[in-house]
Amino acid sequence: MNKSHESLVKYDSPTLINTSVGGNKSTLANANNNSNTSTEDILNSILPPREWTEDGQLWVQYVSSVPATRHDIVNLQQELDKKLLLRKARETGICPIREELYSQCFDELIRQITINCAERGLLLLRIRDEIRMTISSYQSLYESSIAFGMRKSLQSKQIKTKLYKETSQLKRECDELEKEINGLNEQIITIKQNYNKKQENLKLKHDNDIKQIKQQNDGLKQELEKLLTLQIKK
Repeated sequence: MNKSHESLVKYDSPTLINTSVGGNKSTLANANNNSNTSTEDILNSILPPREWTEDGQLWVQYVSSVPATRHDIVNLQQELDKKLLLRKARETGICPIREELYSQCFDELIRQITINCAERGLLLLRIRDEIRMTISSYQSLYESSIAFGMRKSLQSKQIKTKLYKETSQLKRECDELEKEINGLNEQIITIKQNYNKKQENLKLKHDNDIKQIKQQNDGLKQELEKLLTLQIKK
């Protein structure tokens, strides 16, 4: 038997069903019908027989219905620890290898308990299926959360890139506006200087005009006084 068929679950010896893969599998059906005890039927329903092809021959292997002893339990524990080491399973975190080996170990415990008490085995089967369904739900939730996180991460990167471009554009606009403000301030200063200079020139001209008018006024006043003095003397 190939290593791929090795399992912690205890099986009976493989049985050759047919010498050709395409042959009739009626022998397998007859083998199923030969299970006379209800315990074996329950075991086969819980842990179905395995089939595989090797060298063009079809083989089948049923789960063992032999009750387990304390020595079998000790061997199961040792075999579990051995396989965990050989297959280099991780001790913590998510590890498919560790999950597979512990699942096989739990199936073997169900087999052992079912032989002694079929009802207890069926109840453990329900518990096992419920646990697997819960784990599957968690895996689906984990995968969906990872996908959601990736989408959000991509969206964040896109938004970040967009905001960076907008920030750069706004910064350029601010620089241009600041240059424009500086230009306007320079124009204001120039206009103020020109206005002040013009006002000074106007004031100076006004003062000169007043001075000239005063001088003319003084001259006319002196002439008038002279004329008045001459008329008085006559």
